[in-house]
Amino acid sequence: MDARTFLGIEPTDDPRRWQLAVTPAVSTPGRFLYGGCGLAAGIVALEAVTGRPTVWASAQYLTHAPTGAVVDWEVVPAAAGRNTTQARAVGRMQGVEVLTVNAALGAQNLAHEGVWVRPPQVPPPTACDVRDMPDFFADTVMARVEQRLAQGRSFDQLDGTPGDPRSAFWARVPGHLEPSAATLAVIGDWVSGGASQPLGRPILGRSLDNTIRVVRLVPTEWILCDIHMHAVAHGFGHGLAHLWAEDGTLLATASQSISLRLWSDEQIAVRRRAGTEAQAHQG
Repeated sequence: MDARTFLGIEPTDDPRRWQLAVTPAVSTPGRFLYGGCGLAAGIVALEAVTGRPTVWASAQYLTHAPTGAVVDWEVVPAAAGRNTTQARAVGRMQGVEVLTVNAALGAQNLAHEGVWVRPPQVPPPTACDVRDMPDFFADTVMARVEQRLAQGRSFDQLDGTPGDPRSAFWARVPGHLEPSAATLAVIGDWVSGGASQPLGRPILGRSLDNTIRVVRLVPTEWILCDIHMHAVAHGFGHGLAHLWAEDGTLLATASQSISLRLWSDEQIAVRRRAGTEAQAHQG
């Protein structure tokens, strides 16, 4: 499965125009387009139109596209050079702009290179527990990405005590073995969930922006999403993630700013009762 198939984005008769149906498979639990899928869709269209790989892409979200809507994409190659194309993809819903993806695409040869960050020392994915997901994540994009908690606290361990701003989880899309800029954009959007760890409380986050910076794409079944939250202030969170292959290759970095809202005590209680009942049933 490639990113285009995962998202369901399709070209039209005009090679610079694409369409994305906002199905539950690319939606959030709030029943609107998942930000990472919006960025990924723009990347798919941009790479197809320019014929070049993504170096950097950033999405700004202006409004929500509800589940059941169709987002029409227009790709505008703004400037094309010998090695790099600067371009944008604008997603609209019934003529109203939903999001804009700005990007640089291309590649060039340079004799010198290096990576100056290191992955965290965490167990391999097979030794990590499956990440616990709230029931309302079912029938959303969250249910399509398998996750295993590698570093940090589970939902039930978020008791209000402040914690470490760094957390990590392994992720994979079953049947998808070749990471692309678009699939990394989907996984990178989980930066928002990392704000729960230092705050010690479950949060709901809505993306203001998503940025993906591609380093090197290598085959890997699992991707380690290594999240570093930088700050939460005035109701907004800021952080980034390093995305690692299983062999330790740095695939990309993802960054995000998020509008945050804490879960209510009632929502937490309902979720924990459901978890207790599920454990009793399994027992």
